[in-house]
Amino acid sequence: MRMIPKAVVAAAVFILLISAASMSAAQSIKIRIGRTTGGSGFHIPSYVAMDKGFFKNEGLDADFITATAGVLVRATIAREIEFAPIPGGGSEAMLQGAPIVFIVGESLISQWTLTTTPDIKRVEDLKGKTLGLGRPGSADYSEVVIVLGKHFKMEPSKDYKVISFTGEPDRVAALIQGSIQGGVLSFPHAARAEKEGMKILVRTGDYLPRLGGTVLTHKDFIKEKRDVAKRFIRAMVKAEDYIKANKQGTVDVIAKYFDIKDAKVSESIYKQVFDKYSPEMPVNLIRDLFESRTTPELGWPKGKPLPDPEQFVDRGPLNEVLKEMGRTPGK
Repeated sequence: MRMIPKAVVAAAVFILLISAASMSAAQSIKIRIGRTTGGSGFHIPSYVAMDKGFFKNEGLDADFITATAGVLVRATIAREIEFAPIPGGGSEAMLQGAPIVFIVGESLISQWTLTTTPDIKRVEDLKGKTLGLGRPGSADYSEVVIVLGKHFKMEPSKDYKVISFTGEPDRVAALIQGSIQGGVLSFPHAARAEKEGMKILVRTGDYLPRLGGTVLTHKDFIKEKRDVAKRFIRAMVKAEDYIKANKQGTVDVIAKYFDIKDAKVSESIYKQVFDKYSPEMPVNLIRDLFESRTTPELGWPKGKPLPDPEQFVDRGPLNEVLKEMGRTPGK
């Protein structure tokens, strides 16, 4: 029997391996996921799912598409991206008839802070001062305004001035420069500001339990590609499990996505958020979300009742995934 040269065998094995890799790549399903500019503490599970390979392990070839919240919602409605973690703008669009639904949760608490210059010792010291908030109607505007009004009897324009900033990094810079005395910042950006000598004065999560980063998609996407939606959800569930169990791996992801060089800052962020994520979308928090959107300031007719919020949530794929993973939905 004639022996086949080793070089030929090696070449054949190499070709087979390349072919297998090519087939695997070809079988990966391309998806686009919305990511807000500047990063967000609400969205850390999606960052972990991307960097730790949970999307890839589900056969998904995922890319982040970075834009402002409003642009991401519109892109999901137009089916230019598949998934967007924008509960505030998404719920507003749903109430206006947009064909999108929520499918999986991320944060269960408000992660906004009112971070101030060090001379501000208490909330009352903000009277007559200037605060950097988001646009009116956005979570980084309404949540702080609600907390200050309900719990400290302070109103915008009357008790403090407001400047709107689209991005959190701009608010940090304005605080450092002294052009504002307080800014609305999510935990990661607040930790960075603390490093620069600023102080966290108020944590909105101490007053407002709420959904953050809840992911939405187009209704037709679930009808047409339910299996892909379930793969995405499964990756997110695994990422949230990973965050709770793997401190260092999550700290590394936080440092990367928020461009943090100081390990102590990244660890500080981790300690504040590691146990605050869940794929579940509690009914009461869904209702609270939609009730917060039904105000005249956001264009909702005065006196018009809120429709049943459950019509804007498709729990079916999530419940199926949890059952397949041996979990009881709703627990």
